[in-house]
Amino acid sequence: MVGVVLFLAISSVAARFFSAENVERDHELILLQAQAKGDVPGMLAQLPGCATRPACLATVRSDAARLRRPGSVLILSTQTTTNHSLTSSTGETRIAWKAGGVFPAVQCIRVHRGGNFLTGISITLTAISAPIADTADC
Repeated sequence: MVGVVLFLAISSVAARFFSAENVERDHELILLQAQAKGDVPGMLAQLPGCATRPACLATVRSDAARLRRPGSVLILSTQTTTNHSLTSSTGETRIAWKAGGVFPAVQCIRVHRGGNFLTGISITLTAISAPIADTADC
């Protein structure tokens, strides 16, 4: 019985830890969908505090106008510096995406992971970059 309880406890912690990747990707997808629609308020809703930072707000407005695209958003590739962090961390996720028949875009999204693997990890997107070169790093 103790073994079963221990197994369930470890499984629960592991599931919470590994689900953070999916949560981050979901937040990023919502942000990119708003951007592809040209929806500045929708983008700002995914970037807490961005509206009060002039440089962040300017980038969001520019990206929404420049990267407006028809069709569904498809994430092609992600590379994150915060994946599998056991504690709080902040880093960049390089994300390549496309929508409709338009060429892919590559951007960097600043991600803050709060909490830890025992209590759960929270994901907050804090900024998005202008498009970068296809081969550029964040």
